[in-house]
Amino acid sequence: MNEEETRNRLIRPSIINSGWTDQQIREEYPYTMGRIHVSGKTTKRGEKKKVDFLLEYRPNLPLAIIEAKHSNKDLGIGMQQALVYAENLDVPFVFSSNGNGYLFHDRTGMSETTESSLGLDNFPSPEELYQRYLKWKGESTTLRTAIETPFYSDDPNKSPRYFQRIAIDRSVEAIARGEKRLLLVMATGTGKTYTAGQIMWRLWKSGNAKRILFLADRNILVDQARVNDLKHFGNALTKISRQDFNDIGSLMAYEVFLGLYQAMSGKEENDKLFKKLPKDFFDLIIVDECHRGSASEDSEWHEILDHFTSATHLGLTATPKETTDTSTTHYFGESIYTYSLKQGIDDGFLAPYKVLRVLLDNDITGWRPTPGTLDDNGNVVEERVYELRDINKSVIFPQRDKIVAEKIVEYINAINDPYAKTIVFCRTTAHAERVRSALVNASGDKSLEDTRYVMRITGDDEEGKNQLDRFIDPEEKYPTLVTTSQLLSTGVDAQTCKLIVLDKPIESMTEFKQIIGRGTRVREDKGKMWFTIIDFQGVTKLFADPGFDGVAERVFEVKENDNLKEELTEKDPPDLTIEEKEDEDKLVDVILSRGSSLDVIDRPPVFTLSGVPYAVVKEQVQYLGPDGKLLTQSLTDFTRKNILTHYPTLESFFTAWQSADRRQAIIDQIDVSGIPLEELQKQVGTEFDLFDLVMHVGYDKKMMKKNERIEAVRRSNYLDKYSGKAREVLEALLQKYADVTLKDIENVRILTLEPFRSIGTDYELVSLFGGKEGYFKTVDELLDVMYTK
Repeated sequence: MNEEETRNRLIRPSIINSGWTDQQIREEYPYTMGRIHVSGKTTKRGEKKKVDFLLEYRPNLPLAIIEAKHSNKDLGIGMQQALVYAENLDVPFVFSSNGNGYLFHDRTGMSETTESSLGLDNFPSPEELYQRYLKWKGESTTLRTAIETPFYSDDPNKSPRYFQRIAIDRSVEAIARGEKRLLLVMATGTGKTYTAGQIMWRLWKSGNAKRILFLADRNILVDQARVNDLKHFGNALTKISRQDFNDIGSLMAYEVFLGLYQAMSGKEENDKLFKKLPKDFFDLIIVDECHRGSASEDSEWHEILDHFTSATHLGLTATPKETTDTSTTHYFGESIYTYSLKQGIDDGFLAPYKVLRVLLDNDITGWRPTPGTLDDNGNVVEERVYELRDINKSVIFPQRDKIVAEKIVEYINAINDPYAKTIVFCRTTAHAERVRSALVNASGDKSLEDTRYVMRITGDDEEGKNQLDRFIDPEEKYPTLVTTSQLLSTGVDAQTCKLIVLDKPIESMTEFKQIIGRGTRVREDKGKMWFTIIDFQGVTKLFADPGFDGVAERVFEVKENDNLKEELTEKDPPDLTIEEKEDEDKLVDVILSRGSSLDVIDRPPVFTLSGVPYAVVKEQVQYLGPDGKLLTQSLTDFTRKNILTHYPTLESFFTAWQSADRRQAIIDQIDVSGIPLEELQKQVGTEFDLFDLVMHVGYDKKMMKKNERIEAVRRSNYLDKYSGKAREVLEALLQKYADVTLKDIENVRILTLEPFRSIGTDYELVSLFGGKEGYFKTVDELLDVMYTK
């Protein structure tokens, strides 16, 4: 029996006979979506990862995985593959089967032997595996109650993704065991708030947490949670305001609280309203985006957490922060579960990206004024070389803003998507305003169509902030192009953002990750499958840093001779508001006003020079490779490398091509391993077949056009073997080949199209060749003649 027959005739009946129901058996269960591959403006998904059988005791409580193999294979041949699946899915019991029995692997360590053989009639029942599972988890009644409390669901067809389930289970179990500080690290766009909502629900319903606080530092984070992922708490849920502290008794009516730390605390002692609540008021505090404040020992968040010391503190972040004075893990501990950006892209839950690196002339060479040069305000410009790090800080070039804006508009026009949601990250709020104005001029009729087509959304602009909800709403067209400094860098759920523009220096890996995260969400229904990053500052070099998608190292080091002023201005100091952080020019003044003993140093003047010309000198497109790294080699070189990895010689490729049951599978195999071949085909034209592209790129063979291959078939006299309607069908296939792809030719559905319909029905046409098998054999022979070296 083949694998499918083994599953259906032997393994499934065996499982059912052991007491498992159809509702508990998930056959060929896909646990990923399949990585998204981008070819020009089109996308396709790779294969989904799936297990042959996933056995659940109840929904979202998987106990076992079974990997099935052909009946003539060894019993345990699928075990290593099954163990990989089990580790990915956090499943304790693993089985491999060839239909004649089972090899059982117990990952809990509770069995006398880790692996043992079982007969086909001895598969464990659901209750037997569940009792083993409970024994492994522990005897605590509190823990068992938490385990047995189901997930919240208002849709039987919707369930958490596998990584969300793991994060929820591990958190609930750790808290039920009495752990007091925990950390979850999940990439932006993977549903941290949904995950938090399920954790809160199960602990609340099981009685392990009677009062819960969801703590954040931005209104948008709290408001999004209230109307989306936490709405199922109904009347038990409230958002804390400063007025609520005038009547503490009113808060007693609620059990789940959404809190903005600015509403609960302040710089003055009488502003610290949280102290009006008993220290044991909350049982659980979930800190959203915990890298931004709670990790720093002297932050206002810590005062709140230190007051409610009896509560469990769970931190959520995509980017743990580890610097000399801030450590997420020092406070919350090592992450109990991490789901990274690379994993999310590999699984197809997050969008891949392309990088367009734009180099401008004066940014590269620097600009030096001639002696006596005056700026726009008549000030003498200091004579020195102004480099990229000085731009939009000590010198402003309006022509540069114009070039940046024109390049952005040029890109969205090139992809034929003028309404692609775009975020332009600028150095300061003033820079964001200049770029906004330049984009209005560059976008022409579109900005006249609606004044919201281009907007600045910064912390100091109420009109812009009022449009933020519309910008992140997938159903709203406007605002479309948005400039910002800090406000949109984190915590903003911009699901349909297709373009991220970087025109600010970024040294912080945390900030870089957060900004990239604005584009990683997938909205297939809205055509958002990937996104582009346009980099004017060279900051995408951070993609090559091991810390981009790795574990942040804890750093506790202070150097005696460090330039304190420089250090304070290079990283985010504690307790700054968004508005203060957005204006880099005010940063040092804010720090000094908060009690620093630094001397006030006069800041150099800012020069504006409208007459300095700017030009693009180079553009470089980088692609995200299958290993999660940006490819810097040419597309042709990378494709050649992929081809030779699969087929080192021309002979090996040609042999595989001629012997394949379906030649398109050969193309797909090369395609899925890197940059899609269709991207290269656009450069050579559609008159060439993908076969010729592979032969040319991989083995330096001369390319033949499709019409040349058609003529070669006709000259071969192969068609003379056929007459009547059979000959007409083959002539029509050759005619179609000039306009369609190889995949279309190999698909029998082509017979339902013209000109085939004029010859006969698809059933009649297949019958001309003795049935479907005979038809496919004939097409294969035709392609053998067509594809010669």
